[in-house]
Amino acid sequence: MFKVACILHEMAKAHTARNSLLPGGVSRLSRSAVYRKRALYKRKKVAQKAPKVKEELFKTVKIGGDKNGKERKVPVKKASRFYPTEDIKKALKHRKSPRPAKLRSSLTPGTVVILLAGRHRGKRVVFLKQLPASGLLLVTGPYKVNGVPLRRVPQSYVIATETKVDVSKVKLPETVEDKLFGRQKKQKRTSNDMFEESAEKYQPSEERKTLQQTVDEQVLAEVSKTEHLRKYMQKLFTLRKGQYPHEMRF
Repeated sequence: MFKVACILHEMAKAHTARNSLLPGGVSRLSRSAVYRKRALYKRKKVAQKAPKVKEELFKTVKIGGDKNGKERKVPVKKASRFYPTEDIKKALKHRKSPRPAKLRSSLTPGTVVILLAGRHRGKRVVFLKQLPASGLLLVTGPYKVNGVPLRRVPQSYVIATETKVDVSKVKLPETVEDKLFGRQKKQKRTSNDMFEESAEKYQPSEERKTLQQTVDEQVLAEVSKTEHLRKYMQKLFTLRKGQYPHEMRF
């Protein structure tokens, strides 16, 4: 009798619900406990794709007249009347977002670098900081020393030297950003000015001049502390016969 009672108890227990309601309408087991007891983590999850709705290419339009067939199929999207003579290139889709380049270990604020490209190539300038938006290097001559103003340079176009200037005390204004170096849009020339040569040349604004002066005064004060450093930065870097840059120590 005892064994029969145990069997009946187990059968009744097997058919009872795993979760039950407590007084107040609160379930005895939490969601995570029920998920674990029912072993729902073992089930195969099959993603159901949304059914594709077939777009209709043509629509039926009623047409008047006895001899016109009463209705006609017309394309939903009207094709363009003109087509380009050449193929239009489309940019490839990618998930990469532009990020500023990682700064080389040899480039630290105050390092004297040699410019390798541009109108000031061969000149030695002082590296101030890396601009956060574009990742370009902000350098200055200073302008009174070698004629190089505040400008942006890619780090692949410079050679870092062992010479350094202490620029920890140099305070750069907040306006020194990438927007400061953006080119101004030129005015469109009219038909009357077509055959006239434009005498307009680039001239820095007064704000740019004062900014250059405030930065250069601080950098020049640090350059003058080191003997012969000013003369070193005034001379151009050139390679002569039998000199190879990969064998040189800067």
